[in-house]
Amino acid sequence: MDSDAAALAERAETALPDVLADLRRLVETETPSHDKQALNAGLVDLETWLAERLGEPGSRQRHDGGSYGDILDTTFPGTAGGTVLLLCHYDTVWPVGTLAEWPFTIEDDRITAPGCLDMKLGIVHGVWALRLLRELEIPHPAVRLLCTGDEEIGSHASREFIERACRASDATLVLEPSRAGKVKVRRKGLGLFDLVVRGVESHAGLDPDAGASAVHALAELIPAVTALAEPGRGTTINVGTITGGTGRNVVAGRASCEIDVRVQDPAEMPRIDAGLAALAVSDERIGVELQGGWNRPPMNPNPASERLFELARATADDLGRTLEGTSVGGVSDANFVSALDFPVLDGLGAVGAGPHSRDEHVLPGESPAQIALLAHLIGRLHER
Repeated sequence: MDSDAAALAERAETALPDVLADLRRLVETETPSHDKQALNAGLVDLETWLAERLGEPGSRQRHDGGSYGDILDTTFPGTAGGTVLLLCHYDTVWPVGTLAEWPFTIEDDRITAPGCLDMKLGIVHGVWALRLLRELEIPHPAVRLLCTGDEEIGSHASREFIERACRASDATLVLEPSRAGKVKVRRKGLGLFDLVVRGVESHAGLDPDAGASAVHALAELIPAVTALAEPGRGTTINVGTITGGTGRNVVAGRASCEIDVRVQDPAEMPRIDAGLAALAVSDERIGVELQGGWNRPPMNPNPASERLFELARATADDLGRTLEGTSVGGVSDANFVSALDFPVLDGLGAVGAGPHSRDEHVLPGESPAQIALLAHLIGRLHER
């Protein structure tokens, strides 16, 4: 283990109590994606905490997210050349009030709380990685920390700022949760579609033939939707919700379903588009409308990202650990960076399990190793 790596590993261990105190602070300010007031309060507290841990940034901008969470863009000067982008989100899937029934809890070797894994501990790791580099006077590039407030619902407001920031950086490190200590090098793309069917209402007993059931038509269409899946090519389709009709004795005038499409191969996207656009039913009185579209392109390794991963593996070797890459079906803001062919590495945040579930938890004993890896990687990026 080289001297910088050894110093970072040792200091990360001693910092763990403060790291966990910071996690508790962020968790106990609830920041659900759909609650602008709570997001505003959470971002104010986040910025206050950043100043406490890192001092005032060299530059700072807060971009208005409209109905979505605002975007905080801060840059902390480095002591060597270049800029690395740390990408994170402060919004969670959990509504205000969840914490009252599910408080921050330490259970043996794990901590459970809403949003602890996805991804408030990742934010804490990023801040402490930079703090340790400064404390130990290890040369490092400037660190640009971009905190977004709408990742869990599609990054509609933040996407342009993410893409702008990655273009101005030498590398992007995404602080989403690690998968059992592995970094995420491949993610699927995501399509979010709504299929809306409009029929003709009538009385189901007195005049059934006068109606054209939107519910029956939707039931006819759903098998055609799911038949578009090609699991062997990494394309999966899920119809997650179905709504329709107004009563048991009414021929339904409207019905709809929500469709989740995941693709690994970009060539699958136009095929799915064409298949969904061609959906039709035999009854000409029925209208079929497709809404929505592709939210994120697939994340597949580009040459720049492959080089970044090799640097991360060498960095892990310095720390006496073996770093592996993994592929996941979920999406993140890393998808946007990868699609632009810029270097990006994802899953550099907390180790745990259960995101978006009541089993969400982190393993705090893994945090020192994760912080040391992130800090050492940032430090080595100035050599590129």
